[in-house]
Amino acid sequence: MAKSINLKPFREFLQSESLGGAILIVCVIISLIIANSSLGAAFESFLSIDLGFNTESVHLKYPILLWINDGLMAIFFLLVGLEIKRELVEGELSSFKKAALPIFAALGGVIAPATIYFILNKNTETAAGWGIPMATDIAFALAVITMLGKKVPSSLKIFLAALAIVDDLMAILVIAVFYSSDLHYVYLLYAGGIFGMLLLMNRLGVKNLVAYVIPGLFIWYFIHHSGVHATIAGVLTAFAIPTNSTADESPLEKLEHILVNPVNFVIMPLFALANTNIRFVPEMLDGLTTSLGLGIILGLVIGKPLGITILSWLTVKMRISVKPAGAGWIHIVGVGMLGGIGFTMSVFIALLSFPGAELILSEAKFSILTGSVLSGILGYLLLNQVSRK
Repeated sequence: MAKSINLKPFREFLQSESLGGAILIVCVIISLIIANSSLGAAFESFLSIDLGFNTESVHLKYPILLWINDGLMAIFFLLVGLEIKRELVEGELSSFKKAALPIFAALGGVIAPATIYFILNKNTETAAGWGIPMATDIAFALAVITMLGKKVPSSLKIFLAALAIVDDLMAILVIAVFYSSDLHYVYLLYAGGIFGMLLLMNRLGVKNLVAYVIPGLFIWYFIHHSGVHATIAGVLTAFAIPTNSTADESPLEKLEHILVNPVNFVIMPLFALANTNIRFVPEMLDGLTTSLGLGIILGLVIGKPLGITILSWLTVKMRISVKPAGAGWIHIVGVGMLGGIGFTMSVFIALLSFPGAELILSEAKFSILTGSVLSGILGYLLLNQVSRK
């Protein structure tokens, strides 16, 4: 008799992401308070302290902020990669019929916001930020939809989670292709060789997690020095770790279980604390109406629900996919609005888009915060209103 699929990791993922989203909100508020108090300058100085060591052949001394954004975020991307692979093997992305709706919805939710931003910022100094409104923050989005409890179908929560996972995969590809520069191919070859070794170990049936994690650290080091953003190392390592489609716990599920709480309750809050320290100045309000601010806000608030809803509708009408059980089109619109909560990944892409441009980066962060809050409120109100009817 065939063994049933193990759904426990996905339930734990949903629960942890939801609570993690609530903690993220608290950390965002704390970071904003610090940035706009007398502690702001001291906090920035603390983040610029160098940690690590340098030798003639190894360079591992970086500011604390870089360790958070390139080091700890690689662990976040490792968890995202594990989630993506698990869903491809045994979950919501394991068959074309299951995967079609969230995949096409995520594609629409990437194309529409990027297009809106590109139109508004074409041939300007902020044109490089077109990837900012593409991303959906899994933790925040699931935190909001979970607040609705049983007012929305459980299938809708799974649809949102799967959509956000696919969205993350697309964001990862965008970062790798468009936000990497000055490539050093020797380092890439080293990283590729280690990745190939991990894939071979997978094929040979090696299941010891240490045998994958330690080489993964070397992949991170070589990719970091190659010019490609180091967080991609987390995804590559995740894709090499073995899993299965049975109820037996695989190495992938074991590592995911180990990482999910540290990522959601330590790493993401640290990222929020370090990167939301926006010092409010009067010019920021004017920044909301610039091409940069409008591109981000309209991309998140209008582009996300528009792209997600249109491509979802098209795939259902073409019988490529089906709507989530118990959900209507107004629910899909509401999920699309929650997809506009792009905080964590959007800030991350903004950091890559405008390195060293402090004023532009601050305006981008403030616009992301504004667009994400608006999207969260509108999505919650719409889904809550629909449940009453």
